[in-house]
Amino acid sequence: NEEASKLVQDLFMNDYFRVYTNEDIIGVELGAALKNIIALGAGALQGIGYGDNAKAALMTRGLAEISRLGVAFGADPITFLGLSGVGDLIVTCTSVHSRNWRAGHMLGKGNSLKEVLESMGMVVEGIATTKAAYELAKQKEIEMPITAAIYEVLYNGAKVEDTIASLMQRDGKAEA
Repeated sequence: NEEASKLVQDLFMNDYFRVYTNEDIIGVELGAALKNIIALGAGALQGIGYGDNAKAALMTRGLAEISRLGVAFGADPITFLGLSGVGDLIVTCTSVHSRNWRAGHMLGKGNSLKEVLESMGMVVEGIATTKAAYELAKQKEIEMPITAAIYEVLYNGAKVEDTIASLMQRDGKAEA
């Protein structure tokens, strides 16, 4: 509802908080949820010692996965280039304040999922989101190798190092 969106925008905007509206509810919601999966992976990469280039590659290819799944459910692919896509992905994958990044970092350091959850003491949204996205991707036959790898770590006890190796050994292909 454009009128309601504008009203909420006007209520919240001020000198230090800028609000944008977006009619793509599906894209905004999926971007907000699915970025948590990629943040788990970004934290795990850093936890095992990978650097910024690996994280950037993960985030970029993760955004491609997010977009593929979103488009399959009717989202506008342009939404994922905005604040609820790239913007949210950047902060969640790079901030030590992100619960999902911290959980992934602990997994990368060798902690079990049980240990991670006990020490976090709060909800790590990306864990349940990984399962949901994995199942939705299978239903829609959408390729989401990063999500599948993180699913294997979370739900089947795969080692982070082994899942990275399996991702890197996939057949080469064109980016676009």
